[in-house]
Amino acid sequence: MSVNALMIGTGEYTTGFVHDRASGSDKSAGVVALTLMDLRRRGIVGRLAMAGTNGTRFPGIRQHLQAQIGAVYNDMAVDCATYPADDVGNDPQAYRSAVATLDAGDVVVVFTPDDTHFDIAMDAVRHGCHVLVAKPLVKTLDQHLALTDAARRQDVLVAMEVHKRWDPIYADARDRVRGLGDFSFFQSWMSQPKTQLDTFRSWAGHSSDISYYLNTHHIDFHVWAAGAFARPVTVRAVAATGVAESREMPTEDTITLVVEWRNTSSGNLGTGLYTSSWIAPKSDVHSQQRFFYMGHTGEVDVDQAHRGYTVATDDNGFGSLNPLFMKYRPDAAGNFVGQSGYGYRSIEDFVLSATAKRDGGNDEPSVRDRLATVESTVEVTAILEAGRRSLDQQGSVVTIEYDDSGAVCGLMN
Repeated sequence: MSVNALMIGTGEYTTGFVHDRASGSDKSAGVVALTLMDLRRRGIVGRLAMAGTNGTRFPGIRQHLQAQIGAVYNDMAVDCATYPADDVGNDPQAYRSAVATLDAGDVVVVFTPDDTHFDIAMDAVRHGCHVLVAKPLVKTLDQHLALTDAARRQDVLVAMEVHKRWDPIYADARDRVRGLGDFSFFQSWMSQPKTQLDTFRSWAGHSSDISYYLNTHHIDFHVWAAGAFARPVTVRAVAATGVAESREMPTEDTITLVVEWRNTSSGNLGTGLYTSSWIAPKSDVHSQQRFFYMGHTGEVDVDQAHRGYTVATDDNGFGSLNPLFMKYRPDAAGNFVGQSGYGYRSIEDFVLSATAKRDGGNDEPSVRDRLATVESTVEVTAILEAGRRSLDQQGSVVTIEYDDSGAVCGLMN
């Protein structure tokens, strides 16, 4: 039996619709809506709904989804229930009316500004829904621990959407990392062009920053890969400024988190550096992203942005493509054939796992291990909050505290 799904948030990653037009990024058709609409076509998802804060945007969103999805792929319906009504200009609580229409065991997918994740996820969990939340899952350790407790009480699945866990190269790198002895050094870089400052103008610097938005990906990968034998212990953050401030946006341009890790068996120390920026120039990819990992017996180096596949056109110039994330081009017959993309699979596997849990079954161990559940990502939130605290306190060192069982229990300045 299919599961009903509610999308909360109507922005770029959900619909590809930004500032009343198609996004100029590589996600003009969105990701979440396209995936869930295809899952509905396949019979995996039943009723589909979408909630935002401004109902007057929905006529434009419907036209956009029809142009980008309905008119592009065979047999792909784009209709869904929407909240609030089209004549309601501003209702930040509209999602609650949408959640109220769901049954326990249904799925909620949250892609909204970072500071809204906690309240929305808690409301959905209390309703008995399984919840997939955009990274970062929440902004503070206290929120993360409270959401963990609520999910356990309601016996629902809550996870963070970090699709890099489904990237076959990242998944293989993770398996190799576990055979390289003690952790020694990790360095990641992820950037997006200055146009993102306009895309995210409504919240950038007001409710979140670039570290929460982009560093989460590689922090999560590092925790996923090395968390079984090492753990983060201290965090210090540094930042570069100027470009965003020149646009009257009170936020950092580039943030680097310097994290000391300790290998749990040997006590040996390691260093993690995670850097993210949203002031990059326009280039061959929307997101530059790469990492380097060194263990005591080997190293791994991954350039996630470049897969050796390039295209040049008169209209768009030169670009490096990555259809492994999401294959937007239909096949020769006009069918959507992006089901193997890791952007698609991260959502599909959550829906399948939530459906199995609702029906009293067990999902596949490989899928369960790959999901970034609320229980398994506490260190990620601890690092992110500690980084923000450090920046706000002129680069002070923040310590991550653990209880006797080895679980994260607090932060100390």
